[in-house]
Amino acid sequence: MTYDISVVWFRRDLRCFDHAALHAALTQSRRVHCVFVFDREILDALASRRDRRVEFIWHSVRELQRELARRGGALSVLHGRAREEIPALAARLQAGAVFANHDYEPSAIARDQAVSAALAHGGIAFITGKDQVIFEQDEVLTQDGRPYSVFTAYKNAWLKRLDGFFMQAYPAEKYFSRLAPAPAPAPALPALADLGFETTNLLALGVVPGMAGAARLFANFKKRMSEYHERRDFPALRGPSYLSVHLRFGTISIRALARAAWQAANRGAAVWLSELIWRDFYFMILHHHPRVTTHAFHPEYDAVRFANDPQLFAAWCEARTGYPLVDAAMRQLNTSGYMHNRLRMVAASFLVKDLHVDWRRGAQYFAEHLIDFDLAANNGGWQWAASTGCDAQPYFRIFNPVTQSQKFDAGGKFIRKYVPELSGCDDKSIHAPWLMSATAQAKAGVVIGRDYPPPVVDHARARRVTLELYARARNP
Repeated sequence: MTYDISVVWFRRDLRCFDHAALHAALTQSRRVHCVFVFDREILDALASRRDRRVEFIWHSVRELQRELARRGGALSVLHGRAREEIPALAARLQAGAVFANHDYEPSAIARDQAVSAALAHGGIAFITGKDQVIFEQDEVLTQDGRPYSVFTAYKNAWLKRLDGFFMQAYPAEKYFSRLAPAPAPAPALPALADLGFETTNLLALGVVPGMAGAARLFANFKKRMSEYHERRDFPALRGPSYLSVHLRFGTISIRALARAAWQAANRGAAVWLSELIWRDFYFMILHHHPRVTTHAFHPEYDAVRFANDPQLFAAWCEARTGYPLVDAAMRQLNTSGYMHNRLRMVAASFLVKDLHVDWRRGAQYFAEHLIDFDLAANNGGWQWAASTGCDAQPYFRIFNPVTQSQKFDAGGKFIRKYVPELSGCDDKSIHAPWLMSATAQAKAGVVIGRDYPPPVVDHARARRVTLELYARARNP
């Protein structure tokens, strides 16, 4: 079917290339209007008015608006409730259809259902499709048609199905002549302050939002991809791609990333592609098991009775646990909105299995602080660390924060960056500074208990308690 006028609603896909919804609209319409909504339902619920994610989105939207204008189109930017703004705009433009890419989070699905109903009431179609994953929902299932719950089996099936077709780019640029200029009067891009938010340290951190920032990072990572498997676990090294926030907000295409890894065909690329498959896996899990947002994937673990000591939780949040690698990880998060992937596992395991705080509290803290926060991946990662999720770390395997530190930050370089009060410690003592003698502490220029806290818990004792908690839940 061809529409005289249609609307493309941008959400977590802030780019104008290789964009499924934009391509679909341009190929099925004579004139295409583009819109983005700063949704009050989302923004008003945020805990802080200094949210790096909002600033990242704002800069990315501004770039997208300029790029569309350069190609003869426009991006209307609205501030309101999307479930009201989108139907109203479509009706005002006399559009025949609104195109958008799938969003998989429960609240987004409810929003889209409301928008679809409102549009249908006005005789306007709501057309959505896959864009932010390679395979979604029911595209990779077991032979008996069930969703996978074990990652390795899912990955094997995912790779078996993969071919060039699923990584082809959507050539939207071929049809840019059908982009419509801004409707009159064209709403200006609201300032960050008009949205109720303040400037953060996002740009000072060196984060470059938008398509240009994503392209720069990707170009750099492609030079390092072959070494990814050797460097990815060491937070002091430039190992990761750092593209997670760009994937989260769609300033780069997942198809471009998967295609580059697939074509590179080396060990590092294969390991990185596996990380992208984990992302699809967690989206699939969220689709089939939306209850995981508030409950354990394995229901028996909802019976674990966490102590939830508020003082221990505060020590974790404020990076004063006395375990240097954990504290360095939390300081990285608190100051930058980013945490290295290995450290996400270490910090999560420590909160749940050393401090005995419910994984949902940690997941919420990450949700409030991570620039790249994504519900599916965050939930999957926390349930993995807490041993409550699908294909999770077995509950009896508990990260030792000291040995993790010794293994992945042997020289203490990462710790020294974020916990400078320990910079005078030697490479051995920096992982467990409380074991230093008073003389060694004086020599290192740090007094444990004054300049840096002693451990808030004893790991060996905490480990025993964890085993008892989980065993009791499994065998009530």
